[in-house]
Amino acid sequence: MCLAVLALHHVPGMPVLIAANRDEFHARPTEPIHPWPGQPVLYAGRDLQAGGSWMGTTDRGRFALVTNYREVGRQQTDAVSRGALVEAYLRGDDAPADYVARVAREGERYNGFNLIVGDLRSAWYCSNRDPGSPRRLAPGVYAVSNALLDTPWPKLVRLKAAFTHVLEHANAAFAQQIPALYAALDDRTPANDADLPRTGLPLDRERLLGSPFIVSPDYGTRSSTLLAWHADGRGELHERTFDPDARIRRETDLAFRVSPG
Repeated sequence: MCLAVLALHHVPGMPVLIAANRDEFHARPTEPIHPWPGQPVLYAGRDLQAGGSWMGTTDRGRFALVTNYREVGRQQTDAVSRGALVEAYLRGDDAPADYVARVAREGERYNGFNLIVGDLRSAWYCSNRDPGSPRRLAPGVYAVSNALLDTPWPKLVRLKAAFTHVLEHANAAFAQQIPALYAALDDRTPANDADLPRTGLPLDRERLLGSPFIVSPDYGTRSSTLLAWHADGRGELHERTFDPDARIRRETDLAFRVSPG
């Protein structure tokens, strides 16, 4: 997961709403979102190369997502997969605060990451590059990319603004908001060079990565995902996956019940 915006206990009747793009090399083997067998039932995509997932939820009212922290030249080749952070939380029963506290103690085992985990009561943010984390997230709208939470990179600012606009002008059932949320995720507007972050990548690479939706033959937005929890216990996951030309390869819509377990 490389770009996500979250409304946590912010939308009336919907305690969790997440819209996210996963950017990855097109050659990396991946399974789209699907129910994973076992208890609790996980609903997530799977990384078939390193295992784990970048974002998911469960029928017991838990969700998690992780993004990589971009830092050129600071990669441990023997680091534990960051996708394991998502899977371990979803499969476990630790409270969010307890889980991120443990992750923070073990942060050196991983390359740089941003992790958000939550349940029906609370959500927490943790990063092994942020000395101020872990911290609890108050009700509100948040966004994360490949820097710390709410760092105003152009792509994050654009997606957060578009997401907020959809929420502020929503006057219909969630099903009718889905096209507008997908459209926000599909924003391919390039950022101005002056606004791009300087992370150590060549300028042409920063330009490629500067829009919310990324298109290139080898690396780009592989999937766009929407997660919604409703106050009445309904859960929804919607996903579009894309080929290297950014054509929709597959659409998946899953419905489930959310309960404390």
